[in-house]
Amino acid sequence: MAFANDDRRNVDALFVVFGKNPHTWRTKRGPLVKEMRISSALEASLYPFVAAVYPLFRQQMWGAVVIRIARLAAACSLVLFFLIPGALGHAPQEAPQSAAAPSAVDSEYGKLEKLLSFVRARNAEQYAILSPKGIDEGSFVKIGSIDQWITIRGQDRDNPVMLFLHGGPGDVTNPWSFALFAPWEKHFIVVQWDERGAGRTLRKSGPAVASTITVDRMVQDGIELAEYLRKHLGKEKIIILGHSFGSILGTRMARARPELFYAYVGTGQVADGTKNNSATYDALLQKAKATGDQRAMDELSRVGPPPWNSGEGYRVQHKWANAFENADQFLDATIGLTLVAPGNSVQDLNDSADGQLLSGDRLWPQTNAIRPADLGLEFSLPFFVFQGEEDFTTSTALARQYLESIKALHKQFVAIKGGGHFAVFMRSDQFLEELVARVRPLAIGH
Repeated sequence: MAFANDDRRNVDALFVVFGKNPHTWRTKRGPLVKEMRISSALEASLYPFVAAVYPLFRQQMWGAVVIRIARLAAACSLVLFFLIPGALGHAPQEAPQSAAAPSAVDSEYGKLEKLLSFVRARNAEQYAILSPKGIDEGSFVKIGSIDQWITIRGQDRDNPVMLFLHGGPGDVTNPWSFALFAPWEKHFIVVQWDERGAGRTLRKSGPAVASTITVDRMVQDGIELAEYLRKHLGKEKIIILGHSFGSILGTRMARARPELFYAYVGTGQVADGTKNNSATYDALLQKAKATGDQRAMDELSRVGPPPWNSGEGYRVQHKWANAFENADQFLDATIGLTLVAPGNSVQDLNDSADGQLLSGDRLWPQTNAIRPADLGLEFSLPFFVFQGEEDFTTSTALARQYLESIKALHKQFVAIKGGGHFAVFMRSDQFLEELVARVRPLAIGH
């Protein structure tokens, strides 16, 4: 597949992330620490509020669990680094190019596409579901009067179904999680959903759905999807796993229709939007002092505790949240993984960026002051929180307090050792062990 002009400009931007709406200063990807000047390529990208870009590489890798994945992503990123002029900053000033120059650039992108196509084909073979009782589906399903993209993968149709609700809002995981979730597919049928206003669902519907992007509508979407999955896969109930923003949808779904679910599992659990920034700021300052990180102490002290009157406070807080969680490397790797995932193209990067912009604009005002009572305080099903022991984005302490405050058939808090906001991905093996030990048995034999 050749690169379209719009796609090429967006690759040049290397998944540049937004500075427009107030939500993007506090999303899980956070404000990006490397500032980028807006070059002509970026100005033409149709993302007028570009302010920063993730650096491609860091000095240290972020753990044995995903080293292999990071190498794969790094290979792709190296190609981008060497082939794309101006990708990491203002492109050098040059004399006007000749008419033949665009064809030379197209040739370089053609080489990149050949490499990506080769790696995609290799990954498609490596991660194929080949077991006789396996399932591997990707399709649009009519949910809430629009077509919404879901994938269903598992080695055994008899396994429990786990519906993963991505965070963001709008930060789809379908494009890049194929390798991370592969071990999970031995124990669960893993369902991923590009939620309303995000990813391929947004590509299909277009931005005209903006007025329907509400928490209430998306909760109903999730319930409709659960009912579809029960019928389609022949299951009595399913399991919900909600990450970050997805935990808002998941708790609301579990509260509204507990009979559809064996259990709810939250991670990066949202607990109290009115207290979260203060709690994570205090935890970061304490971490900086404990580790003797003078630069972190200086920057955090300079912006002071929330509330903040500008994006600078959010930028600094999320810079150090990602730094102390070693999350930047993971976030970088998702770019490369998206480009080499089976069935993907550059358009999936564009879809993700578009979805985060639109969803942030629509959903941030609806969720920034969410309280425990808005999520729910009584649940007629088992309720778990698997939280990174040091989550500096959605406070670990507040998540624990929220669990303690609710009533449920069974409830349990599990701290993922060494994990932060992205523990479900960065500590995916440990996370899976906890799921298999504590949650899967609830669905076996039904």
